[in-house]
Amino acid sequence: MQKSFTDQLGNGININFPPQRIISVVPSQTELLFELGLDKEIIGLTKFCIHPIEKFAGRTKVGGTKKLNIDLIRAMKPDLIIGNKEENAQSDIEELARDFPVWMSDIFTVEDAMKTISQIGGLVDREPEAAYLNHLISAGFNDLKTLALQHNINKRVAYLIWRNPFMAAGYNTFINDVLVTNGMTNVIRQDRYPEITIEQLKVANCDLILLSSEPYPFKEKHIEEIQAALPDTRIMMVDGEMFSWYGSRLVKAVQYFFEFQKELY
Repeated sequence: MQKSFTDQLGNGININFPPQRIISVVPSQTELLFELGLDKEIIGLTKFCIHPIEKFAGRTKVGGTKKLNIDLIRAMKPDLIIGNKEENAQSDIEELARDFPVWMSDIFTVEDAMKTISQIGGLVDREPEAAYLNHLISAGFNDLKTLALQHNINKRVAYLIWRNPFMAAGYNTFINDVLVTNGMTNVIRQDRYPEITIEQLKVANCDLILLSSEPYPFKEKHIEEIQAALPDTRIMMVDGEMFSWYGSRLVKAVQYFFEFQKELY
């Protein structure tokens, strides 16, 4: 049967419900679909949709999140494409939306992520499974907020995502909301992902600089590089998936952040 939905950008779509030929072009949302119990329905994903790894090998790769193979997607004839405003190129999405139902998320907070899980659950006929995931996430992140307050973490932090030039997660990002949940204050006041210099980090008076494992693969040698310039600031490597993947990965992130907070007490 046909069913109508509205995505998080306000666009209405009509799909054959429940959809049987889904292409997901966002890694965290691909993982969510599998966690909700879908399998054969997911016919395509990006080369970055590596979780769960046992499902990755057997699926058609439709390019990267920023550069989709439009001709291949057309040939696959999906009955639903699921994307994200920040992750995917607007031109790709607009082109695909001329021929196929495309549902887009737009996520800035953990609350937004839970709303997305609920909406995608409804989109693919997995509402009870989505509600259970949200129950776990809500309980876990509320506990994290409580623990951060109890232990008075209150760290001034910069979260770096790129090098040459250095770029950081600023305000109005999902990463910023995760930082705040764990008792940290983001010293990067600009929106989105501004370039930042070592001199600016010095002036910002950070207690802590976090080097993400993605999208730039920071290594131990980069800790040494930044530490030499900022000898009084603590530098830590962190798992970027835990800070930036906003699907079912948030369930695993709860335990990660319990341990992370212990490092800051």
